[in-house]
Amino acid sequence: MSDVTIRIDIVCVVPQVLESFVSSSIIARAQEKGLVEIHLHNLHDYATDKYRHIDDSPYGGGAGMVIKCEPVFACIESLRSQRSYDDVIYLCPDGTQLTQSICNELSLKSSVILLCGHYKGIDQRIRDVLVTREISVGDYVLTGGEIAAAVLTDAIVRLVPGVVGDAESVLEDSFMHGLLDTPHYTKPSDFRGMLVPDVLTSGNHSNIKVWREEQSLMRTRERRPDLLTNSDV
Repeated sequence: MSDVTIRIDIVCVVPQVLESFVSSSIIARAQEKGLVEIHLHNLHDYATDKYRHIDDSPYGGGAGMVIKCEPVFACIESLRSQRSYDDVIYLCPDGTQLTQSICNELSLKSSVILLCGHYKGIDQRIRDVLVTREISVGDYVLTGGEIAAAVLTDAIVRLVPGVVGDAESVLEDSFMHGLLDTPHYTKPSDFRGMLVPDVLTSGNHSNIKVWREEQSLMRTRERRPDLLTNSDV
């Protein structure tokens, strides 16, 4: 598949969580078009004991379990022996907060590994040696990193040229220019007495552009004023 733009390998504990995701909707169509490759790797397949254990209790005591070095090193070293990767990304609560600019950057990579955390996390030595980047999808804790990997994968794949039919729509999404998106309306123009703003039905594209810019700025100022410090406005 020489036209593949990006390959994403997801190393996880519960691949069943992701199987439906990678075989549905836009993600599935992106793979069918040969634009994206997504591969799931079950960490249990790289366990070293007959019970396929991938976790153990933490040194120093405390609640919870920690993912062991052996299966993660075995899996990622196997992948790296077959091809080079631009990044090995660990999805974790204490990583860099995911932003649209990070998604934009990652969509330009040719191959990445996403490592899903689980339990209390992974052995620190994995982070020290194998991981090149750590990303968090928000200030909250999930049961496992599979959902976070799905979020990141979706955000990356939709930016790949040819994946979304209307490329202009992607460029106008929230955060693409540092601001929230403008309000949107469709038919009918009068629904239960609620009218679409006149400017949108005027046919005056110059006025529509100005209105949308004003609405975008207003919405951002009201809902996410923190974004204005990083925007060009």
